[in-house]
Amino acid sequence: MTAVQNAHRISDETEALTVAADLAAHFAEEAAARDSGRQLPYEQVRALAASGLLALGVPREHGGIDARTETLTEVFRLLAEGDPSIAQIPHSHYTFLEVLRHQGTPAQQEFFYSEVLAGRQFANAQSERGTKTIDIDATTLTEQGGNFVVDGRKFYSTGALFADWIAVRATLPGRTTPAGKPAKAVAYLPRTAAGLSIVDDWDGMGQKTTASGTVTLDAVRVPAFHVVPFSPIFDAPTTYGSQAQILHAAIDAGIAAAALNEGVRAARSARPYFEAGVTDAVDDPLLIQLAGEAAVGVRSATAVLREGARSIDAARRTLTEQTAAVASIDAAAAKVAAARASLEASSVLFELGGTRSASDTSNLSRYWRDARTHTLHDPTRWKIQHIGRWTLSGTVPPRHGLL
Repeated sequence: MTAVQNAHRISDETEALTVAADLAAHFAEEAAARDSGRQLPYEQVRALAASGLLALGVPREHGGIDARTETLTEVFRLLAEGDPSIAQIPHSHYTFLEVLRHQGTPAQQEFFYSEVLAGRQFANAQSERGTKTIDIDATTLTEQGGNFVVDGRKFYSTGALFADWIAVRATLPGRTTPAGKPAKAVAYLPRTAAGLSIVDDWDGMGQKTTASGTVTLDAVRVPAFHVVPFSPIFDAPTTYGSQAQILHAAIDAGIAAAALNEGVRAARSARPYFEAGVTDAVDDPLLIQLAGEAAVGVRSATAVLREGARSIDAARRTLTEQTAAVASIDAAAAKVAAARASLEASSVLFELGGTRSASDTSNLSRYWRDARTHTLHDPTRWKIQHIGRWTLSGTVPPRHGLL
């Protein structure tokens, strides 16, 4: 992918939402065809980078607008309404920019934020197979002559194929956190680094065009300047995890809205069931009930999403253990509501559209496949547990980056 050299500079949050809405409409035009043929969205990702949306989180002192989480969440929701695969691609971009915000030195921030303002894109290499706990990464970052060498293998590296920089989470051998767990850092590697290879082997039933493939790291040399501590993020209250989670929730909410809209369109041309005794399917009282219930789910998810985003913004302004905990719980609630709404709406759309909506030609199954695939991120069943404990006894949720 050819890097964008001079991205547009978005002036304020109102412009950001307008740009996101316009891009989402453009992305939606060929979304079904891209999914059906698994055509990777190189052109669309370049347009996203050129739009300036990737720089929304850059602090003002570094030339950005430092957009609120509420605005960033709505940007992701809009993009997901257009194409959930494309919306998923910049998720790790924003997450690893937060690592820089929390742990980067002023010089590191200046350098990497300038890369983002120019249109450079970041992607993740953090998930691993075989490890049974998030406390351990088999991938290692070993100090050598004042710099580092990284070795390992990462999976589900969403967007890495499109990115300019790959953020690799790795264990620092021989180092531990104050809690006695293996210490971790993030190595920011240029896409062209010797020993770094990316294979597009993602075969998920949904989010087919995210290029969530495998990254292999074979003795990749890393300047110390490109290494940022990761473990210390969780030593004190933080919004790192809640922001990452609210953006996942925004993607689910976008899928839900798109699926419901598609169902409404399908219902308007569907053949009514004979027992309803109506001329148009949209006048079938049982179909009306289904549409109403799905609409309540989508509207509720969107409202809880916004509430969660505002809670994170409040915590960022005044960060305490209490405000960070509220932000995590509110983000968890948004994730649960959005996951449920996306699965419900993407299933109900077939009831609304009738038999013809199951045609492969229309490819409406992509909404459910995208929803079911994406909602497997960070299971909501555990979020409900933390919400319940908070509700009943005020138990502060854990700080591990997934809540």
